[in-house]
Amino acid sequence: MTKEQIQEAIITQIQTIAPEIERDDIRPDAHLQRSLEIDSFDFLKILTALKEILGVEVPEADYAKVDTLNKMRDYFAERMAS
Repeated sequence: MTKEQIQEAIITQIQTIAPEIERDDIRPDAHLQRSLEIDSFDFLKILTALKEILGVEVPEADYAKVDTLNKMRDYFAERMAS
């Protein structure tokens, strides 16, 4: 899966969990929870859905490594490649 496909999966899950969020609202380097005003429960739901789709679990200790769209995309890409 390419980084672009991973990013699309992430955006799709964000919009599934929070349908009021427009694609243009998701800035690549902005902190997802703060910029999109989603709570920690919704953030966890996004990560859980992505685990099902991409097969990569994000442990709580790594949440800071996936707090922006770009960081999340790269995190999943790296783990899927290994």
